[in-house]
Amino acid sequence: MTSHQANWLYDGLTEGFPGDRATPCVHLPSGETVSYGALEAAAGRYSASFIASGVRPGDRVAVQVDKSLGALLAYLGAVRAGAVLLPMNTGYARGEVAYLLGDAEPALFVCDPSRVDDLAGVAKDVGAHVLTMDSAGEGDLAADAASRSDDAAPVPRAADDLAAILYTSGTTGRPKGAMLTHDNLYSNTRTLVEAWHFTADDVLIHALPVFHTHGLFVATHCVLLTGSAMHFLPKFDAQTVMDLMPISTTMMGVPTFYTRLLAEDGLAEAAKGMRLFVSGSAPLLAETHQAFEARTGHAILERYGMTETTMITSNPYEGPRRPGTVGRPLEGVEVRITDPDAKAGSIKLCAANTVGMVEVRGPNVFKGYWRMPEKTAEEKRPDGYFITGDLGMMDDDGVLHIVGRGKDLIISGGFNIYPKEVETVIDALEGVEESAVIGVPHPDFGEGVVAVVVPQPGATVTGAAVMDGIKGELARFKQPKHIAIVAELPRNTMGKVQKTVLRDTYSDVLAG
Repeated sequence: MTSHQANWLYDGLTEGFPGDRATPCVHLPSGETVSYGALEAAAGRYSASFIASGVRPGDRVAVQVDKSLGALLAYLGAVRAGAVLLPMNTGYARGEVAYLLGDAEPALFVCDPSRVDDLAGVAKDVGAHVLTMDSAGEGDLAADAASRSDDAAPVPRAADDLAAILYTSGTTGRPKGAMLTHDNLYSNTRTLVEAWHFTADDVLIHALPVFHTHGLFVATHCVLLTGSAMHFLPKFDAQTVMDLMPISTTMMGVPTFYTRLLAEDGLAEAAKGMRLFVSGSAPLLAETHQAFEARTGHAILERYGMTETTMITSNPYEGPRRPGTVGRPLEGVEVRITDPDAKAGSIKLCAANTVGMVEVRGPNVFKGYWRMPEKTAEEKRPDGYFITGDLGMMDDDGVLHIVGRGKDLIISGGFNIYPKEVETVIDALEGVEESAVIGVPHPDFGEGVVAVVVPQPGATVTGAAVMDGIKGELARFKQPKHIAIVAELPRNTMGKVQKTVLRDTYSDVLAG
């Protein structure tokens, strides 16, 4: 990176913009195309709007809006203004939003106009100014930005300054804010562009949400840094995606995208001219990989990353992509496998082909958890390695296999769900003694949530009553797809709930 860059991430990305700013950048479903020049000017106006709203360097800007061009401009505008973006899943209920706003204390909160009445009070309690943005990207923010000048220079920010805080659910039931710096994001993008051979000639199908790492950073940044273009879709629709394949070169998706594409006729013909299909955010079943390659001739490139680290490993662009593996560490990223049973404070490395805890170190690894120094110290070792909580092994070829997950994490449709968070809400319901939440195989989402609930003595609890009780408390993707009412939970001799037994018992309940 050259020395003149003042705003590390924003200037780094815009250095990749084409010299001819009339070059197309974003193709919208409406048929409108936004050039690089128009994108840059709009980002300048959004930045000016944020600053006029009282946002100062380092302030948090919380955003809970549908995917649209406006959402992308809000992100770029926030970075340009020197702010720290806090993107929120649009499915989060009022209680979840209230917790995040209370923890992050943003200067500004952008939400859908339909939610203002519900959320304005929560925002006011933490001193956040509220602006609106609807699913078309219109609202208070867009209107104000339209009245602003686009000529203010990006606010200076250093490589180690925060660019974003992304919340990841905690095993204790409370989300943790992963602090990502300008260089965490910029360095990882540069590495991915090289690893995946992105150039200005690429056209990406962007059907991912933009409230987490995969869609907001990995996909979007690869386009911007190379001056390429993207079809920016509000959501994934298999037919729409196939219609775009003949005029596109790449797609990034979650395993659910590929299972849905495989259910469509005409996939082989549509995919003929594509260069690269990437999958991440959840494990890709070997059967899906093999079926997709058999149908299209394309071997899906699976990679591995997480909120706290962005991308860690990748299968090769050139060379065999092995189903069921996530490839080798990316350039500049170090991965080691350690014995999870080693005594506290000590590190014992595992031999090749031995399952242990996956740890990672590199410029991609986050700064720590927002306002949680103790949690940061628990999960980041003194030598800089981050303990991922995933169990894996490195084979003789240096290829990483993820074999399981500590902390009972459930990944459904690419979204992380921690059972403890769901259990806490269910356990608070009237008549409920206790609950255990597990993930079981789901044909579309990879895993689905199942809740096993024990009523209090003498109480009558139904699955329908549980669902009614949690609807306003949990995002839809966290809500159980099946609820079983039982007399007691299986426990071992130490009294610990045996979730492995429950997973076996209910393994087929969502198979249909």
